[in-house]
Amino acid sequence: MNKVVCVFFVFLANNLLAQVGVSPVVKGKVDVNAMDLEGIYVVNLKTEASVVTDAEGVFAIPAKIGDTLVFSSVQFKERRVILTDENFVSANFSVRMEPAMNQLREVIIKRYDNINAVALGIIPAGQRSYTAAERKLKAATSLDPTATAGTMAGGSISADPLLNLFSGRSKMLKKELAVEKKEIFMQLLENMFDTDHFVRKLSIPVDYVKGFEYFAIENESFTKILNSKNKTTTEFLLGELAVKYKEIIARENN
Repeated sequence: MNKVVCVFFVFLANNLLAQVGVSPVVKGKVDVNAMDLEGIYVVNLKTEASVVTDAEGVFAIPAKIGDTLVFSSVQFKERRVILTDENFVSANFSVRMEPAMNQLREVIIKRYDNINAVALGIIPAGQRSYTAAERKLKAATSLDPTATAGTMAGGSISADPLLNLFSGRSKMLKKELAVEKKEIFMQLLENMFDTDHFVRKLSIPVDYVKGFEYFAIENESFTKILNSKNKTTTEFLLGELAVKYKEIIARENN
């Protein structure tokens, strides 16, 4: 009987010693407004044990009451938590973290007007630059004497311009170019004069301002002056066009 009791106490003592040597594990979850929470470091400062969270922010690390856990990641602010007994028994132990906002103190925008295609030697100085619509039209209508698609009038030319002519593509591209030019003129006009100018100085009703702008850019003489960017001359001609436009409005309203 005494032998049985001794064996029992020896077994119990070994079991207690084993339990003393094993550190408890605290389990929890990182709580933050982010889609991917994987890879957040969790470090026990006392034991230097470390783990990383999974994609849902869940972690489990050996620790004891009073240990300090450090949560750190590149995209989040560092957070330190001193463990209490509640952290070990709570099934909803969560650690709130905030995204790291790297705010710039100052943004300086520099203009380099001297850096352009001419300065870099990409195109020769003085060469005319073409818009996208102009390049399309030029490519569709120009005869290339170096092409070998066929022979006509004693020279070798490309058949593409002729095909574009018969298919109506050249006509379509001309319309596209005309629309693009009107858009450019409209932008120039709106950059030079705001809506208040048309309403207050030219007495154009505010609901008719946009129509007056289209009316003005349809005038070829006006667009030539507008393209010169001479504001004084442009404003004078706008006054004359405004008189005509208001007469049209009056006739339509009668």
